[in-house]
Amino acid sequence: MRLGINLGYWGAGMDADNLAVAQEADRLGYAVCWAAEAYGSDAPTVLSWVAAKTERIDIGSAILQIPARQPAMTAMTAATLDSLSGGRFRLGLGVSGPQVSEGWYGVKFDKPLARTREYVEIVRRAMSRERLSYEGQHWTLPLPEGPGKPLKLTVHPQREHIPLYIAAIGPKNLEQTGEIADGALLIFPAAEHLEETALRHLRAGREKAGLTMDGFDVVPTVPLAVGDDIDALADTFRPYTALYVGGMGSRKQNFYNQLARRMGYEKEAAEIQDKYLAGDKDGAAASVPRSLIDSTTLLGSVERIADRMRAYADAGVTTLTLAPAGFTLDERLAALRAGTRALEHAGLS
Repeated sequence: MRLGINLGYWGAGMDADNLAVAQEADRLGYAVCWAAEAYGSDAPTVLSWVAAKTERIDIGSAILQIPARQPAMTAMTAATLDSLSGGRFRLGLGVSGPQVSEGWYGVKFDKPLARTREYVEIVRRAMSRERLSYEGQHWTLPLPEGPGKPLKLTVHPQREHIPLYIAAIGPKNLEQTGEIADGALLIFPAAEHLEETALRHLRAGREKAGLTMDGFDVVPTVPLAVGDDIDALADTFRPYTALYVGGMGSRKQNFYNQLARRMGYEKEAAEIQDKYLAGDKDGAAASVPRSLIDSTTLLGSVERIADRMRAYADAGVTTLTLAPAGFTLDERLAALRAGTRALEHAGLS
């Protein structure tokens, strides 16, 4: 099992620290550095900056949002970043959610599975540098009865095949991801529930495509905090968990809330959402079960974290992406180094 690092969103006042974290991860031998986007910083700009300031670590988008770009533009961006980074780019895609898709990008959040499938097909064709033509439900290239003609990408990516990942949570999305992608980006992964909530669906998709899980990258992002007081460490992640389980998306379309329910937290997920949507964010955070936080994060001593890492590896995780917590740069760097020690302690490096 390899380790990755997730820098989250840029522009939150810790940009210099984020670059230092990426450079330390590069020095420590982490496999990949991911950057996110929602409705603030964009991922490609951040990743180009990180690539220019590092030497070996891969750079990955987690995620480039599908409603934000036409698929051909995403292929152009991927090819450019792969070329500039010397073949270190990983393309992570996702449909975002209804609030961001419709409220920020003005793109209707409908038929996300079909849109993703078409998007991936177009991106792959464009990155392969074949002349681009496509007839689908959501995209037609070139437009009919107009001056457009099939074009070919002029940029040469460093590699013939750029790894393509999809952020997936729901069973149908996971199955399709297994079918059409090279890897899956997961969030709130509990090792003990990973088979039922994710892997069996990914495996079904691979089988549909006539493939096995060999070579398929299972990549959950897991917050990391090192220390002796487990309860205090867990409390630092209560607002984060409450935000996703309670406030991401709408009441009817909150994929993270649905995931918590599938992990057995039906009553608790409903309570967290009710309080969060009513404006009681503190109450929502207080309602998050300690067991939910503990099972979806890495908390405690290096030895305890190593045990959890073994559980993730045994469950089928191939790249474990860490989000190191800390109020200062030194604390985040210390957590990053502890992650490396834990991997070695677990015998997984």
